Amino acid sequence: MKEGLLVTADGTVFRGRSVGVDGVAVGEAVFNTAMTGYQEIVTDPSYTGQVVVLTAPQIGNYGTTATDDQSPRVHAQALITRSMSRMASSWRSSLPFNEYLLRNEIVTLSDIDTRRLTRHIREAGAMPVAVGTDVDEAELVALAAAAPPMEGQDLVSGVTTRERYQRRATVGRIGHVVAYDFGIKSDIVAAMNSRGLDVTVVPASTTSTEVLAIGADAVFLSNGPGDPAPLTGPIEAIRGLLGQTPMFGICLGHQLLGLALGAETYKLPFGHHGGNHPVRRIADGAVEITSQNHGFAVDLWSINGEERPVTSGLPTPDLLPSHVATAFGTVSATHQNLNDGTNEGLQCHDITAYSVQYHPEAAPGPNDASTLFDRFANIVKGAVS
Repeated sequence: MKEGLLVTADGTVFRGRSVGVDGVAVGEAVFNTAMTGYQEIVTDPSYTGQVVVLTAPQIGNYGTTATDDQSPRVHAQALITRSMSRMASSWRSSLPFNEYLLRNEIVTLSDIDTRRLTRHIREAGAMPVAVGTDVDEAELVALAAAAPPMEGQDLVSGVTTRERYQRRATVGRIGHVVAYDFGIKSDIVAAMNSRGLDVTVVPASTTSTEVLAIGADAVFLSNGPGDPAPLTGPIEAIRGLLGQTPMFGICLGHQLLGLALGAETYKLPFGHHGGNHPVRRIADGAVEITSQNHGFAVDLWSINGEERPVTSGLPTPDLLPSHVATAFGTVSATHQNLNDGTNEGLQCHDITAYSVQYHPEAAPGPNDASTLFDRFANIVKGAVS
């Protein structure tokens, strides 16, 4: 097998072997700590523009199946592993993972020291890298150094649907939801369908007037890739919908709701990517283990023009404001990441709108937060009745 190289923007070199297609890929390197779910990870549109480093020691041992795809194609720029299994052992498997990556023409490296690479990302922060075969170090260094940062890029326009489409409820229908596609995963739509909701998925460019004309009972704001700040059109649309219809957002949708309410967002050092992130529910102190995939966070302090407190020691609830005043009424922080104290949820008290930073559909990941979809279904049911 051919040698494969990964070179970071600061010139650090990692050597492995190629188990994917020949070629070169450039993107921001992020590490994901999930133990399973590699197929769902690489097909998540939120990984657009990123090189995914999987920290689990062996990848691919249960193969792949089409039902696990979260979108029609692989969105990760490249994949980095410690060991790629040559065998697939699962009754569900239809194709080994390495063959799946070859068919999708993804640059993939194995035998990389992913522990060293992960520590480098943690210490230096997420940064552009260049990955490839049949290329020398100097060329990869130049490519990585020239790669644009994630900040300021509109990546949503490259992954959103071009036309609206509908998915019908798979149990007794209780209502109809419009879902903005900022990079929506198929299991998110399925989670709503399985709770009796018809879902009309619309492009990210859809205006508030167009959404209201559909006549749905609520609006859902999906996950998606990159920096939320450049998405001025969706932010303006959300402002036009606030107070007009119930609203629920996750991941990028949470960040866009925060921006629409007047908050600012900021880049995290290396983001949150994995299926084991502890999140505190501020109201009662209960802890949920959550699936996460994002590189930016909402700063609710910025609404009042205040500086974010500096995290020191174990995160405490006072790192987040209890309430802030916005043009749409009072907003409170509802959830907090227990690794770094960042905001993981918000609730509007004068209108029906709430959001979380993590993925309650858990594809992949634990199901601790799946009740958030139950809550949304109950809100829709109440709006209909």
